Amino acid sequence: MAEWGHIVRAITKPLSFASKNGFANLPQVKGLEKLIAGLGHRALSMDLAPFQKRLIRELLEVFSGFEGSPIEEKKERIARSMRIMMEIEKVEVKAEGRRENEELRIKSEEGRREGEEKEKVRGKAGVLSQPIQFVKGVGPRIAKKLEKKGITTIEDALYFLPRRYEDRRVIKKISQIQVGKVETVLAQVLLAGTVFYKGNRKRVFEVIVGDETGTLTLKWFHGSEEYLKSRFKKGRRVVISGEVRLFKSQKEMHHPDMEIADHIEDDPLHFKRIVPIYSEPEGLYQKTIRKIMKGIIEHYAHELTSAIPEDITRRQGLMDFGEAIRQVHFPSEDVSLEKFNLNLSDAHRRIVFDEFFFLQLGLALRKSAGKAEQGIPFQILHGYTQRLLQSLDFRLTPAQERVLSEIEEDMRQPHPTNRLIQGDVGSGKTIVALMAALIAVENGFQAAFMAPTEILVEQHFLNIRRLVRPLGVRPVLLTSNVKGSEREEIQQSISSGEGQIIIGTHALIQEHLHFHRLGLVVIDEQHKFGVIQRAKLRMKGINPDVLVMTATPIPRTLTLTLYGDLAISIIDEFPPGRVPVETRLYYERSRPKVYELVKEEIRRGRQAFLVYPLVEESDKVDLLDATRMADHLQKDIFPEFRVGLIHGRMKGEEKEELMVKFRDGQIDVLVATTVIEVGIDIPNASVILVEHAERFGLPQLHQLRGRIGRGRYPSKCLLLAQYRRSEEARRRLRVMEETSDGFRIAEEDLSIRGPGDFLGTRQSGLPDFRVANIMRDGKILNQAHQEAFSLVETDPDLSQPGHRPLTRVLRERWKDRLELARVG
Repeated sequence: MAEWGHIVRAITKPLSFASKNGFANLPQVKGLEKLIAGLGHRALSMDLAPFQKRLIRELLEVFSGFEGSPIEEKKERIARSMRIMMEIEKVEVKAEGRRENEELRIKSEEGRREGEEKEKVRGKAGVLSQPIQFVKGVGPRIAKKLEKKGITTIEDALYFLPRRYEDRRVIKKISQIQVGKVETVLAQVLLAGTVFYKGNRKRVFEVIVGDETGTLTLKWFHGSEEYLKSRFKKGRRVVISGEVRLFKSQKEMHHPDMEIADHIEDDPLHFKRIVPIYSEPEGLYQKTIRKIMKGIIEHYAHELTSAIPEDITRRQGLMDFGEAIRQVHFPSEDVSLEKFNLNLSDAHRRIVFDEFFFLQLGLALRKSAGKAEQGIPFQILHGYTQRLLQSLDFRLTPAQERVLSEIEEDMRQPHPTNRLIQGDVGSGKTIVALMAALIAVENGFQAAFMAPTEILVEQHFLNIRRLVRPLGVRPVLLTSNVKGSEREEIQQSISSGEGQIIIGTHALIQEHLHFHRLGLVVIDEQHKFGVIQRAKLRMKGINPDVLVMTATPIPRTLTLTLYGDLAISIIDEFPPGRVPVETRLYYERSRPKVYELVKEEIRRGRQAFLVYPLVEESDKVDLLDATRMADHLQKDIFPEFRVGLIHGRMKGEEKEELMVKFRDGQIDVLVATTVIEVGIDIPNASVILVEHAERFGLPQLHQLRGRIGRGRYPSKCLLLAQYRRSEEARRRLRVMEETSDGFRIAEEDLSIRGPGDFLGTRQSGLPDFRVANIMRDGKILNQAHQEAFSLVETDPDLSQPGHRPLTRVLRERWKDRLELARVG
């Protein structure tokens, strides 16, 4: 009967609000007839007692035709409906008393069983949280070394998985190893030292090892010579593993893995098996770590259990959790070495599924909880929105129309909705969000736009003001630059409701700022904000709808992870007439040619951006470089053109003044840092030159490229890179030349950086992964998603006896982030 109770509360709350202070709030209550009709018919479809259904039918009768009634009649109808609700609640109280007695008996029995279960769990948790230093063979000295790898408890150690595995079931002789394969040999150090190669003057540390069948050369082109000398002492027995190469008929390995084998050749822990190789804390050898881990696995692996219900583990074909932990540390002899080294074994799958399941369960609960909350059922009146559409000099694309209809359907619902709008640079997200804001305003609510930079906020404000002023809608701008009496005046207009669309930076989440009736929150470039900031803005209203927008596409493989609790819309086409941007990569020797290409565009009447890397706003060297280059460009390269400079250290008014000059054509070349990365709209700019392009990440390069190609002119993105760059930088620059598809760029970025860097889990408010890898384990993520969301659908508050242990694990994994996760 939880749903019945929710319906009763959902009906009573707006009625009480409308009737307060002699019906003073009545004019602010919109959509009451529709809300009561929806909730009432939902109640009638439930298994209720006859008297309950009778009272609900009476209520529906009272509200039939409510919206068209005169104000006095509305007051009368609300008063009658309040009496009906009081009667419902009176009967409910009696029924509740009978139910409570029965529930007390059931709870008493369940409490006894749960207490026994908790006692068991507490015992296990206590053991696993013991400090690692008290484990046999560890002690304070080794514990300090392990702490550098994040191992402070027994549980940490159990999750400290091997980074790879070596097959030592049969150790080959040097004569048997094959070129091109990764091989493992047991040999003796014959010679070790630094060798100089005349041709390229390189210092190479070389070691010659041998057994009774031949010799093998080991080479290190970089690394600490002192450290290598201490490891490769003449006569020492070593296990060497690496790819075998051939150089002048001699077999060799470059930067192989090495383990000292003195006194361990006959130990079955280190030989005649598949052996785990761990990431070594400084000063600890493999044989020591392996011995410690073996003891921990034998004594504590059985203490690790999973709370995932048996029916799910059976359906997914998952092995016992404790056995999975044992296997990943010390695999059986008959397993596939390749699967273990790729982390694709059944044992790895079991642990990965566990991590993904609790991630998805948290997201599913957030989504479910949102549906249970009372939101704002907006009426879609199409007054302002139709007038705005008629005033535009372009038509919405089919993708924009589709996304707008998805948002409208959300806003009709009686519960708060959270939607992510993904759209590449220039796809038209802002106009869609503005339409949603106008729907909120038409219903007597306010809409708030929060963006990360003052330049972007000011640009939003100027564009929105131009579009909504003719409709009689008042937008206001609030940034940290607004001071004194002007600030007080703006804050007053926000709290009184006079300001209807509020556009601002972090200034919108200050504690002393109060909104009159916040109904819609729009967060632009959401990845620039932390989850706490986004949550603070949402809490300025009573369960407002939330739209989060990003021009940095989220790879499809990550949407379930980052936004499993949000509805997702994608604007996947550009407005007609948008000219594609040509991207070219150049190196330092081509600098004169690159400058000439920029001059050609300016002579045609166009404008140019020249961007210099700025890693942090406090990085004075880069800031001075941008300043010095602006001076050099004006004097020596573009003397006939007007050069301006913009960077993050300038005051807001200075930046705004400069951008207005650039927009109005008073500046030809704008030298900038990445302060122009987001949202700047200059249709006449047709060329951007990015200096030191190898220092930028893919998303930044893609965002910078999005500053041009916004008008009707063919545009060029010129990437100027230095010769010395990493293979990763080469890949990034190649991708930029090959494609302008934001989603492909996002996938490539994920592939290059890996999920850890891409996700930034601390920023996203998600639990950290110990083992799971989003790219590698996408299939398991999907399976976990389906199981978790199905479970929450059948048991939204995890109250069934078999599901209660899940809440404990959720609290441990998510900690206080479960509430924050819902705001993306």
